[in-house]
Amino acid sequence: MMGKLNPIDAILRDYSIMILDGALATELERHGCDLDDPLWSARVLLENPEVIYQVHSDYFRAGADCAITASYQATINGFSKQGIQEQEALELIKKTVLLARKARDDFWKEDMQASRPKPLVAASVGPYGAYLADGSEYVGNYGVTDETLKRFHLARMSALIEAGADLLAFETIPSLQEAKVLHSLLESFPNTYAWLSFSLKNGKEISDGTKLEECARVFGDSEQIAAIGINCAPMSFVTKAINVLSAKTKKPIIVYPNSGETYNPETKTWHGQESCNGIDVESKEWYRAGARLIGGCCRTAPSHIEEISKKWRSSEF
Repeated sequence: MMGKLNPIDAILRDYSIMILDGALATELERHGCDLDDPLWSARVLLENPEVIYQVHSDYFRAGADCAITASYQATINGFSKQGIQEQEALELIKKTVLLARKARDDFWKEDMQASRPKPLVAASVGPYGAYLADGSEYVGNYGVTDETLKRFHLARMSALIEAGADLLAFETIPSLQEAKVLHSLLESFPNTYAWLSFSLKNGKEISDGTKLEECARVFGDSEQIAAIGINCAPMSFVTKAINVLSAKTKKPIIVYPNSGETYNPETKTWHGQESCNGIDVESKEWYRAGARLIGGCCRTAPSHIEEISKKWRSSEF
């Protein structure tokens, strides 16, 4: 069916793991961007796109084999609420891919190495709940129809593919309903691959309460889903989730947890104990459990990705 090689399989054929990047938003804040806005990191696309390029570059230098684009919250509906017309919104969505591709290509020109693969650009397709900007991507029961979700996602997916992303990242997906809708839309683009990663309620269930093993079963035969797993969950859930998935799927398992703190959607702040300083050590356990794509989500930084990279690309491994 598919005309081109699955880009994740292409890397995992030659390398033991694929290292993902870490958080984009917190790095943009560190560079002085104000993200207190319904558009979140998509606001920076409008005002300061070169900082997005810079953060992607920092992650590639830290050892990431993949950049996840700044399109998580970049949607036609979201831009429309800010008075941005559809055509401009589509151009901004494409720009997220072009910025990541330029950062990747510039980096690769100066730092091509035999010890690592040429990095990929994964276009982020965040959930409907991210556009609502009320934290419902961590609950998942939106109470909307499949048609509403299709209309919401289709134009953005099309723009991201058109802009030349290597694959799509269906990420922080809280419900089986939304995952099925995204998969049905993906089938309209038969030469495109995606990974599918869920937000979790606990180590065995995604946010809407569906069992993780059921999610693995539903997408197990899809040629276009190149990896399945979890993201933006606390590190304490990760090994259990990998064990559940690896028992039910032959697909590569992807994990990129957050730092372990808890997000309050009303105040848009993080609380609790950060735990990501041992992510390099944790990555060893996750690999043993069956994960093959490993990185970080909210509140992780290039330093954490560098720790993973050193661990996996040094002689001790």
